[in-house]
Amino acid sequence: MEEEYSHEIEKKINYTFKNKKLLQNSLIHRSYGNENWEYKHINNERLELLGDAVLDLIVTEYLYLNYSKSTEGELAKLKSMIVSEPVLTEIADELNIGNYMYLSKGEEITGGRKRESILGDAFEALLGAIYLDSNFEATKKIALKFLTYRIKHIDENEKLIDYKTILQEYSQKEYKKIPKYDVLEEIGPDHNKIFKIGVKIKNGIVGEGIGKNKKAAEQLAARKACEIIGIKHNETL
Repeated sequence: MEEEYSHEIEKKINYTFKNKKLLQNSLIHRSYGNENWEYKHINNERLELLGDAVLDLIVTEYLYLNYSKSTEGELAKLKSMIVSEPVLTEIADELNIGNYMYLSKGEEITGGRKRESILGDAFEALLGAIYLDSNFEATKKIALKFLTYRIKHIDENEKLIDYKTILQEYSQKEYKKIPKYDVLEEIGPDHNKIFKIGVKIKNGIVGEGIGKNKKAAEQLAARKACEIIGIKHNETL
């Protein structure tokens, strides 16, 4: 890794790596090994898996301690919004992670440095690298530095809306049918699969959503459908 890049990332997260190799590995996309044989078996996927688990614990602990009146279901929905790909990508953009990624030429040409799935995974891999280089508390401090104000600016009432229920009530009232959810695409390895789901009302797809599990993707697809149709969450259907 260029020393300049290393210094820039460390400055932004306010952390200096003892093992610079961990930082480098967190930024190596698997496509890079297709053109650079010395990196054929070196990429950020294992660190991303670890970082994903660490981030889940950090966010779950934070919500448990700060949202004492919320139910388990409400906390789960809120957590899924916080660790969603758009939020993680936003943080990755703030850190300019895309500029530092090791990508294949093909991946770069097709916009890999701006691709949400690559950026979100890289941020999780970075957290995994920090965890291995330090400890849980240090990782939590860095993660919450970028997450806390985003969590606080989430309109909790908005984020905890069950869009699937709203869409179902609308569909039953208007068409006497319930929406149908189909998996349109599964992306990535089994341990890090991303689901693209479409929701149909009558015969056509009216909304699509992408998430790290089917429930999250369905909720996002339902939300998109509600936006397209023009259903307001505070309307009485």
